[in-house]
Formats: sequence, structure tokens, C-alpha cells
Amino acid sequence: MRGMFLAGAALLIMAGPALADPIEGLWKTGSGNTAEIAPCGGALCITLKTGPHAGKRIGRFEVAGNGSYRGEVTDPANGKTYNGKGKLEGDVFTMSGCLLGRILCRSEKWARM
Repeated sequence: MRGMFLAGAALLIMAGPALADPIEGLWKTGSGNTAEIAPCGGALCITLKTGPHAGKRIGRFEVAGNGSYRGEVTDPANGKTYNGKGKLEGDVFTMSGCLLGRILCRSEKWARM
């Protein structure tokens, strides 16, 4: 019985990295900078790693299913936060954010690094 428990525990430990969300990792932004998407407090946070706003957290998403995400996106240049959504298709993550319902919207495609 103990052997089965240890084997099960070993499988869980080895499966840990495989349980990562598909958008986790480093991404090249539309402006050419690097952003990292990583778990944070039950969600996925986006932090700029390079460029003039390196170190700033610019987004927080929750998994919505089927490669879709929802949350908020912050423009690092002006600090404005928008309702956001994202969609992962292969190695391309498309994010969009809107103010005032859907009146003022902007989207950007990122490539996996």
C-alpha cells in the first residue's frame, strides 16, 4: 500500500509542470517588449519584463474556457485599466480591452517566445 502511495505522489510531482495553463510563459508584445504571464492569487498576471515599463503588472486574467480568458488590462503608459479578454490560438495570444462598454476598444497580438 505504501508503495502505491509513493508512486502516486511521484506521479503528481512529475505532473506539476504539465498542469500549467497554456498561456503561462514569456511573450513578445506588439511593441516588441517581453511580458511574462504567470500564476498569481488564483489568476494569471501579466508583468512586463523589458522596455520602459519593465516590472509593471499590466493585466490579470482568469480562465474562461476553450482557450479564452477574461479580466483586466492596464495601459502602462497612462495607467488606465480596461475590461479585458484574451484568446489563445496556437502560439498567438490576442488580447483586447474596452472602456465605456465597447465604445473605446484596442486589441493586440502577442507571439510566444
